[in-house]
Amino acid sequence: MRYIKFFNELSLSDISSVGGKNASLAEMYRYLTPLAVKVPNGFAITAEAYRYTLSHNGLETQINALLDTLDATDVHALGSAGKKIRRLIENATLPADLQEEINAAYALLSHEYGTKETDVAIRSSATAEDLPDASFAGQQSSYLNISGTQKLTQSVIGCFASLFNDRAISYRSSRGYEHFKVALSVGVQKMVRSDKASSGVMFTLDTESGSDRVILINSIWGLGENIVGGKVNPDEFQVFKPTLKEGKQTILKRQLGNKKLKLIYDENDLRNVQTSDEERNSFSLNDSEIMELASCALTIEEHYSKKAGTYRAMDIEWAKDGDSQTLYIVQARPETVQSQKNSELLRNYRLLEEKKKVLLRGKAVGDKVGSGKVKLIRSMEEFHLFKKGDVLVADITDPDWEPIMKIASALVTNRGGRTCHAAIVAREIGIPAIVGCAGATEILRDEMEVTVSCCEGEEGRVYEGMIPFVVDEIDLRGIEKPKTKLFMNVGDPEQAFSLANLPNDGVGLARMEFIINHSVKAHPMALVALQKSQKVEEEATIRALYSAYKDPKEFFVSKLCEGIGTIAAAFYPKPVIVRTSDFKSNEYKHMLGGAAFEQDEENPMIGFRGASRYSSEGYKEAFIWECEALRMIREEMGLDNVRIMFPFVRTPKEGRDAVKILNESGLVQGVNGLEIYAMCEIPSNVILADEFLRVFDGYSIGSNDLTQLVLGVDRDSALVSHIFDERDAAVRRMLKMAIEACKKEGKYIGICGQAPSDYPEITRFLVENKIDSISLNPDSLMKMTQIVLEIEKELEGKAK
Repeated sequence: MRYIKFFNELSLSDISSVGGKNASLAEMYRYLTPLAVKVPNGFAITAEAYRYTLSHNGLETQINALLDTLDATDVHALGSAGKKIRRLIENATLPADLQEEINAAYALLSHEYGTKETDVAIRSSATAEDLPDASFAGQQSSYLNISGTQKLTQSVIGCFASLFNDRAISYRSSRGYEHFKVALSVGVQKMVRSDKASSGVMFTLDTESGSDRVILINSIWGLGENIVGGKVNPDEFQVFKPTLKEGKQTILKRQLGNKKLKLIYDENDLRNVQTSDEERNSFSLNDSEIMELASCALTIEEHYSKKAGTYRAMDIEWAKDGDSQTLYIVQARPETVQSQKNSELLRNYRLLEEKKKVLLRGKAVGDKVGSGKVKLIRSMEEFHLFKKGDVLVADITDPDWEPIMKIASALVTNRGGRTCHAAIVAREIGIPAIVGCAGATEILRDEMEVTVSCCEGEEGRVYEGMIPFVVDEIDLRGIEKPKTKLFMNVGDPEQAFSLANLPNDGVGLARMEFIINHSVKAHPMALVALQKSQKVEEEATIRALYSAYKDPKEFFVSKLCEGIGTIAAAFYPKPVIVRTSDFKSNEYKHMLGGAAFEQDEENPMIGFRGASRYSSEGYKEAFIWECEALRMIREEMGLDNVRIMFPFVRTPKEGRDAVKILNESGLVQGVNGLEIYAMCEIPSNVILADEFLRVFDGYSIGSNDLTQLVLGVDRDSALVSHIFDERDAAVRRMLKMAIEACKKEGKYIGICGQAPSDYPEITRFLVENKIDSISLNPDSLMKMTQIVLEIEKELEGKAK
């Protein structure tokens, strides 16, 4: 056949003939199916066939005439020219010999799958798409569940015409691609019946932070067009690559999407139907399927990287067949945004003023900030109303909207996930976007001034008013590292991979209570009670939290594993010191179901908190769950860089009791490199340091509580807050004593309190006394790095 090539005849070297999509499918079919990457068979109708069809119908001159004088930034002119060109191609006929070849190839494919006319997916594959520097995402048409030669022919012509969709013309014009140097091939592939199961996309890097250490998977019920079209908010999963390569099951995230619609087949066409309550409240992939997909993604990435001779992150589409329950890969292309960034230059966006009212929250796309006047756009017919610098607000967008997205200061949509077309195009254009922002089109009104912030982690926020912001640029080349280790305090897993890009030695404090508060939300003992089938307050609300999990315990342990595991993975193999829960009774009481498990205390700051809880009847069972999560993180997830730290240990006996429970939960001090620390935040920790250090492998100084208790000041009281000062001579003496005690015993000593972030003179004091590490807030890390370097050089000079 002259115009037809089956997948087993093609490879990546055939992009000029069959386009990026078909060449990639063929590459995987030929070389990766033996490695357990399942790809449905098919064939490509070559770009030569497209050119042959245009020539046969005498269309080149007419199309050129319409494009020659076109200003692709003029939305009206673009729409008119595109419509005329598409109509010319849609009215064309295929040359007879090409039609015969297509019919013959379709018959061969149908025979392979044991049918007379098999169902196929028909996808466009442009010769300039899926390149490392340009995705051309979603610009040409696809046709699903097509059977019979007549529908096949109509779909092929439809694909040819879609090369001149408005969005495709605009995209090529803006990137300098000549229209007739891009041709179209058509892929015809055995259809995967994911309408009966699930489908989605995955990236072999984190699309927001750019970290190449994770695999991001989005999943929905039904056909994948809903996910790439942004019509539903998908489930989201993350898998950690380094431990995946070691055979560990390191799922860092399981985030439930609402998945309100699923796209299915009816007798004549595709249609969206409402999902059931059970489908909305359950994950569309189980853990074994997540791991199978992640393994396929890793295999694909390694193959394409080897082929390219350089690292190649991949953007992959997958589908699960509802009949065979088999997971198939149906597309793979190079990722085109993060892989093109300069890894040696960090740009951090930062809001300058105090944040105003939060109007909306959703999933952040990118890490930038944009502000302007809202313009609500409902359809392409309203494009002429949009002005440069407006904030584009819509229910959803698709690649047809690229012409106005290019001139928007930011984008906000009701629906969509971080891997939908709107998100992909927003990243490529370089504008901040918040997708899955439910209620955006109701709450935001034309001419409202708003700020769209994507610089605060995975949650994007729309603020009322125009908030000024700056962009800090950090050149990572040649940054000198001080001898004193500089750790970071990291509480939010959503920011972990972005923060890990900063020069650092690890995490000096990861607070477990932050994860309990933000991810679990219910009082741990309320979950323990429900596990025992006991009644609790706010039961219905709590049950809704864990509806996608087997039981309350699995929910609690999974959320801790995901939150702590994400922080540990982001900084792996650098040490990550995780502090076990340290809520105070008044804070626990405000959690769902918490009132029944907490007593009122006059001074919760020095009340029932920290290690006192762990062996108590009122919390021990929940602490055992905490220990189980830590064991899973270190042993099953393979994140053995996690070190454990107990807070507010009043006596050595309290420390021994807590360590015993940890040991009984399978975490034994010294085994597999496990180190257990205590917070040094009570005067007794300093006075009896020799006894405490027989129990623990070291200290991390909590300067806030230590200052409070040394000076006898309630730091929450405005009446005496002026006395609270970490620079006080009594506090400094305590710091010095703690450092000397640890040095004498050969144990670790660091600090994770606020003082070094706020006061350079405290930093100087700590460096002079040879503290092992200083853990800082991320926003002060770079400044303090320079200060510590200067101090160390000054001290070295004096020593000489």
